[in-house]
Amino acid sequence: MRERFVEWRPRIDEAIEELVPRVIDETYLGDFFGEATYQYQSEAIQAALADPLWNLLDRGGKRWRSVLFLVMIEAVGEDPAEYLPFACIPEILHNGTIIVDDVEDGAQKRRGTTALHHVFGTDIALNAGNAMYFIPLKVIDQNDDILDDGQRLQTYEMLTHELNRTHLGQGMDIYWHNQEAVSVDEQRYYEMCACKTGCLARIVSRLAAIVTDKPDRVEYRLARYAEEMSIAFQIGDDILDIEHTLDKAGEFGKEFGNDIREGKKTLMVIYTVEHASTEQAARLEEILWADDNTDEEILEAIDIMQSVDALAYARERAQDLAASARGHLDELDLESEAETDLQEFTRFVIEREA
Repeated sequence: MRERFVEWRPRIDEAIEELVPRVIDETYLGDFFGEATYQYQSEAIQAALADPLWNLLDRGGKRWRSVLFLVMIEAVGEDPAEYLPFACIPEILHNGTIIVDDVEDGAQKRRGTTALHHVFGTDIALNAGNAMYFIPLKVIDQNDDILDDGQRLQTYEMLTHELNRTHLGQGMDIYWHNQEAVSVDEQRYYEMCACKTGCLARIVSRLAAIVTDKPDRVEYRLARYAEEMSIAFQIGDDILDIEHTLDKAGEFGKEFGNDIREGKKTLMVIYTVEHASTEQAARLEEILWADDNTDEEILEAIDIMQSVDALAYARERAQDLAASARGHLDELDLESEAETDLQEFTRFVIEREA
């Protein structure tokens, strides 16, 4: 699967650049958005859309959602190169969500450098992030030679459903970390992940099935694979935040103790509050609720979690989810090499180091 990232990432970026060029001019604006009623100002759109988008994309990122889409296309027996424009959809959506997410969380960093709203201003960041929810819809309009009317309608309905659920997950997450007490249970945590992280992965899988006109059962199994894999990914991401905090953040590109500073109710926090002593649980809640934390308090919170083996428990649950995700692939007749890559990806999301 790692070879797939190397192979496809440059081509994905080229496809995104065809959708949103690095340099915006009035010809592009007229062709892409329709003729102006009066007159566009290309410099303004450059500063408010193209510059923030490419600033973020050029910082890195594995483009794993787009690569996963292309591998799924191959898995169902089609040529990924023919569907490359559709691979832009999950990547642009994802980057739009993280711009907005960083504003909502008050994040200082993203991908190792200053978060976009601190570079361009909150107004431009939010405008660019919101625009990135809608730009992918143009991919559907521009490829009516591949999609018939039924497929286009199905794609629009799927995106509407999944993007609505994405915001349910974000809303749950925000609500929890704006409360001092850890009141959420494990099942609701999984539902939050299934919405916030899982819906983008479900978009990847459902889109692959729809554009290749596969039966509903294929779409369902691929979507279940993607959802469970993405929950495992989120748990793995939370574990990484703790592990790299212990290593003084290393190359992870986030702040020291980022999730603890934001007061996030991760699976490890939920498990700790349920299994630690009353005093330890209260102290963990106090640290999470504080407006600011010292490095010593961050490490104290991690010590409390480690005292009940919360990291080990979270890793075990991520492995269980990854195994369940692989089981959904077993129910389908997929191309063997691509299926192997999809199986391997469920391990990568847990074992990765960044």
